[in-house]
Amino acid sequence: MAEKTIELIVELIDGESQRLDKYLGDVMADFSRARVQKLLEQEKILVNGKTEKASFKLSGGEKVEILVPEGVPLDLVAEDIPLDILFEDEHLIVINKQAGLITHPGAGVRTGTLVNALLHHCQEGGGTKLSGISGVERPGIVHRLDKDTSGLMVVAKDDVAHWSLQEQIKAKTARRVYMGLLEGSLKLDFGVIDKPIGRHPSKRRQMAIVEGGRNAVSNFEVLSRWEDYTLVKVALETGRTHQIRVHMASLGCPVVGDLIYGEKRSKAAAKRERLGLIGHALHAAYLSFMHPVSKSLLEFTAPPPADFQKAMESFGKPVWQKPSAEEK
Repeated sequence: MAEKTIELIVELIDGESQRLDKYLGDVMADFSRARVQKLLEQEKILVNGKTEKASFKLSGGEKVEILVPEGVPLDLVAEDIPLDILFEDEHLIVINKQAGLITHPGAGVRTGTLVNALLHHCQEGGGTKLSGISGVERPGIVHRLDKDTSGLMVVAKDDVAHWSLQEQIKAKTARRVYMGLLEGSLKLDFGVIDKPIGRHPSKRRQMAIVEGGRNAVSNFEVLSRWEDYTLVKVALETGRTHQIRVHMASLGCPVVGDLIYGEKRSKAAAKRERLGLIGHALHAAYLSFMHPVSKSLLEFTAPPPADFQKAMESFGKPVWQKPSAEEK
């Protein structure tokens, strides 16, 4: 089977040494830990030209080569699913994903995803390819949004763009800001949630704040308050699975309509229906990064979708609202 080589130079943000497997698990965001471990066992990962164990300590500056076997193409169907494309060139695509759309195929899901839509879009554009770093099921996917989360995503068309974008996310030079409508009245006006996230100890399909979990940091600021709801802006420093939803729930104010971390599932579903929400009330509203090739700064904003805004309007006038710059 043919292989492609991915090369990177180790950059340790905190300056402290780090295990090889942990570093690769962080920087290779679209590779599962199991896949990293398998590549290490198969001696497909070299550090300065030599194979090393998963526990090898990196000190920074090492050259790491990853020999990735080319996957067997899957029979993914290109589907004509509407996409809200805000920017596109030969290297990347920025989209405003609708709630209810799964990002990529997975167990039991082969159709109806963003990837299926992107394949159709690229075929319409003359056969443009998507980056293959994420594997055959996730072409082009640099980062993902949960099915029921709407908002901004960047998709890579080539491997150079893919690695550059992933490195920017890891180095925190790419910015991602969300708007979330929360249950209850959050008492703090702003704050930082620094709580590690890992798999729930008994509910393996869920995430939780656990000792020994991966570092997770969310910065939040209240924008509006009603008697029973709070609108917040959340800027991510890390990108763990379900991070905002888990962090907000840990404060006692889960995202409205969250079927997993919110109220009892039946109550959350009923609230979605009552408020007219398609998914839960979480939206990726701002995205900025350096273009991988031109090196120009790209910034994108997208207001919450209509169902999100109508839900807020149904609450009436907020009891408190953050003053605008003109009012200060």
